Amino acid sequence: MKSVITTTISAADAAGRYPSSSDLESVQGNIQRADARLEAANALGENHEAVVTEGGDACFAKYPYLKNAGEAGENQEKIAKCYRDVDHYMRLINYSLVVGGTGPLDEWGIAGAREVYRALNLPNAAYIASFAFIRDRICVPRDMGAQAAVELSAALDYLINSLC
Repeated sequence: MKSVITTTISAADAAGRYPSSSDLESVQGNIQRADARLEAANALGENHEAVVTEGGDACFAKYPYLKNAGEAGENQEKIAKCYRDVDHYMRLINYSLVVGGTGPLDEWGIAGAREVYRALNLPNAAYIASFAFIRDRICVPRDMGAQAAVELSAALDYLINSLC
């Protein structure tokens, strides 16, 4: 699984060199932010049901037409699948916070997502609205500390930008 540490080591190995001082500074910065990432992962894990529900609700509130016949949320089964997808991405964000890199999102969530959504007539904008709502709803100190919120927001921004 890709993380800052594995990426740094892989790059140095591919170049046949030891990690440089700037490589090690990058790793050190990643390690220094580990407590904040784990705090964010813990908060997300403890509240994932509410986070997913509110994110999914925000999607359907912004795009109510999705519940029309022929659309992505035309029946309860399809609506449940949309919430399932939001939950899946939030788990991948949780995993990314734990490993300290975007590997889980890149490997299990982003690769090919746009093409799959187009093929299934699922609008990316709806998912983006969910993740933007979740990001914008983060409240310090209610939900987590300031640095943890920065880490979670950055992971959500990464996902949002990858779906654009």
